Amino acid sequence: MSKIALVTGAGSGVGRAVTLALLHAGYSVALAGRRADALEQTVALAGEAGERALAVPTDVRDPEAIRALFAQTKAAFGRLDVLFNNAGIVRNGPIDTLSLDDWQAVVETNLTATFLCTQEAFKLMKSQDPMGGRIINNGSVSAQVPRPYSASYTATKHAISGLTKSTALDGRAYNIACGQIDIGNALTDNTQKMQQGVPQADGTLAVEPVMDVEHVAQSVLHMASLPLDANVLFMTVMATKMPLVGRG
Repeated sequence: MSKIALVTGAGSGVGRAVTLALLHAGYSVALAGRRADALEQTVALAGEAGERALAVPTDVRDPEAIRALFAQTKAAFGRLDVLFNNAGIVRNGPIDTLSLDDWQAVVETNLTATFLCTQEAFKLMKSQDPMGGRIINNGSVSAQVPRPYSASYTATKHAISGLTKSTALDGRAYNIACGQIDIGNALTDNTQKMQQGVPQADGTLAVEPVMDVEHVAQSVLHMASLPLDANVLFMTVMATKMPLVGRG
């Protein structure tokens, strides 16, 4: 019987690439995202493997929608082996002009939703037989160092690192493993701007190297495929020449 995974933000970018990698590796996957059409496009790209997909339009800023997502996943597949907490948004700007609405939108999407999905996954993984599962969080390299004008995004991603560690610790008693992948400059629609130039710590604009998002998908697949007595707690996958090491 195939393992069951759930991916948030599955309608585009990293979430889409990871979903396709999981489906092609034999997983059954519940796809969550705001736009039903984008989720269906992801399923269509999977070809025959899409027969093992369940698209669930979900606003992760809505706690009731998250509870419904996990209920539908359990109803369809009976259990959950892997959760990839991937959904996230960016609202950049100088810290003194960042609006409270933008701050709260980023916190609710990137941090609170990750917590709520983790909570629902925990409940399901604790109660299923065999007990246990794996939770993988998308931390981003912003969990390590900031870009200019990214206070809200960077704050949430640093917080994800703490949540990852706490989840890994609290999950020990229930055979629940938790790890984090920190991604740097994977080429998606959201990172096209890297090739036009993005702000640097010294105030200049610079074109940054990027990498194929498929490398991220295969990295997440590796983390997901480990037996539950082994765990990648933190992994950084980045464009080799991006200005991360020595940033600033």
